[in-house]
Amino acid sequence: MKFTLSWLKEHLETDASLDTVLDTLTRIGLEVEGVDNPAEKLGAFRIAKVLTAAPHPQADKLQVLSVDAGANFNNGGPLQVVCGAPNARAGLVGVFGMPGATVPSNGMVLRVAAIRGVESNGMMCSFRELELGEDHDGIIELAADAPVGQIYADWAGLDDPVIDVSITPNRQDCMGVRGIARDLAAAGLGTLKPLAQVYRMESLTPIAGDGPAPDVRTDDPEGCPAFYAQNVSGVTNGAAPKWMADKLKAIGQKPISVLVDITNFVSIDLGRPLHVYDRATLTGPLVARLAKDGEQVLALNGKTYTLDDSMTVIADDAAVHDIGGIMGGEHSGVSETTTDVLIECAYFTPEAIARTGQKLALTSDARQRFERGVDPAFLDDALAIATKLVIDHCGGSPSAITRAGQPPVAPRSVSYDPAYALALAGVDVPKTTQKAILESLGFPVTITGGGTEMRDGMPFDTPEGWSVGVPSWRRDIDGPADIVEEVVRIHGLDNVPSTPLPRAPGVAKPTATQAQLVERKVRRTAAARGLSEAINWSFISEKEAAAVGGGDWTLANPISEDMKVMRPSLLPGLLSATRRNADRGAASVRLFEVGRRYFADGERATTGIVMAGEKTARDWRSGKAQAFAAHDVKAEVLTLLAAAGAPVGNLQAFGEASGAYHPGQSGTLRLGPKTILAEYGVLHPATAKQFGLSGTVVAAELFLDAIPGKRKSGFMRAPYAPPALQAVKRDFAFLVPETLEADALVRAIRGADKKAIVDARLFDVFSGPGVDAGMTSLAVEVTLQPGEKSFTDEELGAISAAVVKAAEKLGGTLRG
Repeated sequence: MKFTLSWLKEHLETDASLDTVLDTLTRIGLEVEGVDNPAEKLGAFRIAKVLTAAPHPQADKLQVLSVDAGANFNNGGPLQVVCGAPNARAGLVGVFGMPGATVPSNGMVLRVAAIRGVESNGMMCSFRELELGEDHDGIIELAADAPVGQIYADWAGLDDPVIDVSITPNRQDCMGVRGIARDLAAAGLGTLKPLAQVYRMESLTPIAGDGPAPDVRTDDPEGCPAFYAQNVSGVTNGAAPKWMADKLKAIGQKPISVLVDITNFVSIDLGRPLHVYDRATLTGPLVARLAKDGEQVLALNGKTYTLDDSMTVIADDAAVHDIGGIMGGEHSGVSETTTDVLIECAYFTPEAIARTGQKLALTSDARQRFERGVDPAFLDDALAIATKLVIDHCGGSPSAITRAGQPPVAPRSVSYDPAYALALAGVDVPKTTQKAILESLGFPVTITGGGTEMRDGMPFDTPEGWSVGVPSWRRDIDGPADIVEEVVRIHGLDNVPSTPLPRAPGVAKPTATQAQLVERKVRRTAAARGLSEAINWSFISEKEAAAVGGGDWTLANPISEDMKVMRPSLLPGLLSATRRNADRGAASVRLFEVGRRYFADGERATTGIVMAGEKTARDWRSGKAQAFAAHDVKAEVLTLLAAAGAPVGNLQAFGEASGAYHPGQSGTLRLGPKTILAEYGVLHPATAKQFGLSGTVVAAELFLDAIPGKRKSGFMRAPYAPPALQAVKRDFAFLVPETLEADALVRAIRGADKKAIVDARLFDVFSGPGVDAGMTSLAVEVTLQPGEKSFTDEELGAISAAVVKAAEKLGGTLRG
């Protein structure tokens, strides 16, 4: 929600400074996301007059201007400026950026430079270049009497900070400037002006004329309980008045025409969306009804939407003209030729608006306000204000008013005890203060009891009871806790004391579960190995989910279409993060994440790894950078599995990784054929391309929930007893079929003598001269650990024979 400081002060009588306003907004729970003052970045731009304009000698589309920027520049003499704007001409008064100024739209610093051989000192600017609008067809044209040499921002009144406030979904009343002003007034920052005074009206009584009332009705009381409308005939549609256009432009809205701008202005000023129809485009009565399956409407955003019978629309006898409460149709929108209009002021049910917007994936300012809930009691007043603005700025005569349906304005109240503030929020706010806060927010307070009365001739103390009325614009208020929240936030959240929770004496007992301890070890190990931790959303798009096999959980109410599926893999989030880092110039990306994957049968603890870019930078030895390979990510996987307590020595390597990986450069690590602990390898080129990645990308996922738990063996671990004798190492080279996995050979050798052989590892692979076709030479280093005495030659020979025999069972022969 954006608004300017001067806009706020049209509703709030206050002399508070900007800093005080910002501090108060945050203190009462309206978080300030940012403040932008256009004048701060326009201080180097002055009003200047073009004295002469001549063709550029070297370019047909350029002109050489002589510009008067005021007496303070160039000793009052003219400056030469090269300009390509089609409207540049002698006598034009515009905005000049002097050398050294920074152009807001692109950050370019202006300098004295030669353009096609002609020196140029600064530039004449357009609205877009100064971020004051979208007009870029030519340079800014000001009134002929604009003061040459004056700072443009000061003359144009742009020294007006724009405040951006984050509005939580429960604060529908603050989706308008007036609601924010009401909160600040309640916080003691000033006085809320009467609404009639703000709009310069004697009263908010609807302006009813003599013309026939609009023919409107609601046939969908669930989706549109109330539909108010009024005609204005004989209007002239043109540009909005400057004060209105300036307000809209300041917050990023583009002025369109006075009729459209009035509806936008009222929506932002009062949080009350409206719609204006060109009556010449309507056929028959205008009806709020449910759409028919398959009906279509061309909306104001230029897109055609197909509707279903759960959606509320505004239609006449010929067609649908409006997706109720979300967006109007292009056919019935007003134009410069419009002379007769119908002003719609309806109340739409928030839940129905939300469902329709989600189905159509359509967002708008109107939807944001209606789905939160606008004030149902503000229809007559809003219609009166809109009609007055139309008559004041477009002329015309109003008709009688049609009020179809009934808005949900039944009075509500909450029984409240002032002691709740201390009991629920921990802050003691005096009763008188609580009452003043609530009434300033529009909550009428009725107090009963609290005195002494005679019963049967005896005095009796009656307890005090509060009945707090709920204003029509606060549909979020449901019970006493909500009243406490209102009191405490206006009293000041910073006044709530920080009270530590009680703690039992002594050393705290450990509370982390075994799964949490495993994740902690994996996280620390990954960070120690140079991987950077990423924390991604658990929601991904349907397209991203399809890239890793599809997801089982699709959200019915997603935050957005890009966050619709609960992730079945950690890779999409990590790959997107990798792309963002690469786009920002990261030469080497090494990311990991510890999180959850989601399937039909529940969630599963997982660790994901992605490495891309340079493994090692180029240097004088190799001359070029080295990329990551599948064995690099496999090394990370084995290290993290060991940290997680997996029996790494018993793992078996298989080749069936999921479709996200390159089929010839990936694999899985398993305990037996069914228990998969990890999959790893080079990413499939199609997957990498889908996520915008180039080059070799390696990735892995460790399935922590598949790691078998440790057997309980008491609280004490066995004492470490290093062997008394030195280990013996022997090397073996075998010729094996090239289809044999090296892992299978290593495991077979390790199992040849489980007592003597404590380790075996592959250290060489060779194929070429001296090796038969279809065969490969694998060299394995075997570590033997003697026990109480050293090995004899006979024992070493027996162990060697067992190793050779194990290799022979796999088709291998000892290489001579």
